[in-house]
Amino acid sequence: MPNIKSAKKRVLVNATKQARNKSANTALKTAIKKANVAIETNAADKEAVVTAAIKKIDQAAAKGLLHKNNAARKKSALTLKLAK
Repeated sequence: MPNIKSAKKRVLVNATKQARNKSANTALKTAIKKANVAIETNAADKEAVVTAAIKKIDQAAAKGLLHKNNAARKKSALTLKLAK
């Protein structure tokens, strides 16, 4: 456990950021999984679900959770699956 006041604060701030990032990552993974399932089952609202997943990917890239190229690769894979 840190003794210096600034180090104690960093521990608290890092815990808060970790919780926020974990929540965002979980929501992102869930959205991608829902989109993949919708595509595979040929659901009626698959375009809407894929659009929502792409929006989540863009948000994650904007927050720095994903690298921009990683985000582009995930979006490309979803749109290719949707087109087939």
